[in-house]
Amino acid sequence: MAKEIPYKIYLEESEMPKAWYNVRADMKKKPAPLLNPENHKPCTAEELEKVFCKELVAQELNETDAYIEIPEEIRNFYKMYRPAPLVRAYCLEKKLGTPAHIYYKFEGNNTSGSHKLNSAIAQAYYAKKQGLKGVTTETGAGQWGTALSMASSYFGLDCVVYMVKCSYEQKPFRREVIRTYGANVTPSPSMNTEVGRRINAEFPGTNGSLGCAISEAVEHAMTHEGYRYVLGSVLNQVLLHQSVIGLETKAALDKYGVKADIIIGCAGGGSNLGGLISPFAGEMLRGEADYKIIAVEPASCPSLTRGVYAYDYCDTGKVCPLQKMYTLGSGFMPSASHAGGLRYHGMSSIVSELYDQGLMEARSVEQTSVFQAAEDFARIEGILPAPESSHAIRVAIDEAMKCKETGEAKNIVFGLTGTGYFDMYAYKAFNDGEMSDYIPSDEEIKKATDMIPRFPGNEF
Repeated sequence: MAKEIPYKIYLEESEMPKAWYNVRADMKKKPAPLLNPENHKPCTAEELEKVFCKELVAQELNETDAYIEIPEEIRNFYKMYRPAPLVRAYCLEKKLGTPAHIYYKFEGNNTSGSHKLNSAIAQAYYAKKQGLKGVTTETGAGQWGTALSMASSYFGLDCVVYMVKCSYEQKPFRREVIRTYGANVTPSPSMNTEVGRRINAEFPGTNGSLGCAISEAVEHAMTHEGYRYVLGSVLNQVLLHQSVIGLETKAALDKYGVKADIIIGCAGGGSNLGGLISPFAGEMLRGEADYKIIAVEPASCPSLTRGVYAYDYCDTGKVCPLQKMYTLGSGFMPSASHAGGLRYHGMSSIVSELYDQGLMEARSVEQTSVFQAAEDFARIEGILPAPESSHAIRVAIDEAMKCKETGEAKNIVFGLTGTGYFDMYAYKAFNDGEMSDYIPSDEEIKKATDMIPRFPGNEF
């Protein structure tokens, strides 16, 4: 007899993952390696260690170990807010009148308000272990900046954050939380760095982008002794740390004998999506199960649905290695949409490769539709979701309504990556009817993708 499923499924602390899952170990065709932009050869560990922490470089390059042990100090920190609940959205199901069973993995039960702390504490731990003075980073919506400032404070590290200018202006209270944890926050592009001054000259009055902020943070790390750059998404190491989301989700489902049919996550750089889907994608790669995986991105920054699969710069200033990914071009400047964490021109190499292999699909959605789903969810389920998370909510509701039409009782799982309490300017714009949908034209995207570097082996 099937167990009755509670509204919230909690794991015991003893059931928390003791190792991160590295999906690359199960991928027959691996994600393409990072390339040195000067000679177009795969980056060596020595080259990457000039920018990143040594142990994180080892994780970045590791394609063979399926599981990498989580250090005890990191696991002890995780216990402050993990295991995170897997919630059965009974109220939402009832309101929609759908036979579908809807579950969401809630990652917003910590002060950073999102899943970002899962990787921030790991990266700060390795920086401290290496004896560094501090770390530098970028942040879009501010969730990653908040998480890294928290983690840096915990380990006594200096933290320098370059925050995308439009988010810096839209979210002053998010900025103040970052400062409260001791970090220095600068709107990007700034006049503090050479690359920032160059971007300001090339794009006067720009609202900034994650690509811009990455360039500035990397330059800061490269020009200050005892600092390394850390990234909140995109990189293999980040998706590795975020696999705790998917591992906990699968353990919670298995506890009640539930098999997911559809797994949905919002997609900007790929951290939460990659973390959520990794163990499920691993089963698909090993031929053990099949799932419908959906990546949801903003129509204003549609790298998967309208980008090209090619090697491109990870940053606007072109100071980072080249990564093969679905990209709109490093020079693409997205509109000042309210989902600041999804305003990135490219996608994780792991997510890109899984998508290219046909193991997942992608959809783009307009922000007014996203905020309508966010408000519906808040009124029904009682959580005010982050704009980023609300992209997944939008498609989860859409899929549940398809089940209503067909009568199928599918199990839908989505990632609720965080809360939207610092996004009230966005909610105000929606409530006042002042929010609009911006969709870049084919000409705008072509102009940006035409700037992607061309070299032998990078034809597209």
